[in-house]
Amino acid sequence: MGHTTVRIREETREALRALAESEGKSMQAVLEEAVEALRRLRFLERVNDAYAALRRNGAAWDSLQTERSDWDASLLDGLSAQEGKPAYRPGSRRPRSRK
Repeated sequence: MGHTTVRIREETREALRALAESEGKSMQAVLEEAVEALRRLRFLERVNDAYAALRRNGAAWDSLQTERSDWDASLLDGLSAQEGKPAYRPGSRRPRSRK
């Protein structure tokens, strides 16, 4: 794994040091975690922006809702909700199928 130097303000370095110390992690680990959190946040912001744009387009939004409705109908594969799979019970075992 390669390493590099990144210039940050002294205040940021002190905040990073304090976070690392309070969490019992290295500054590198905290920085990597922060970058990953920001990457995920930005991804979700883009997803939200895309959904907002889709919602503003009435025809596209209606098409999406129709598709969702079609998929929802397929979840039980023609069974009523009462005919669905039995609830999972920890420790219970399904009978093995014979070939």
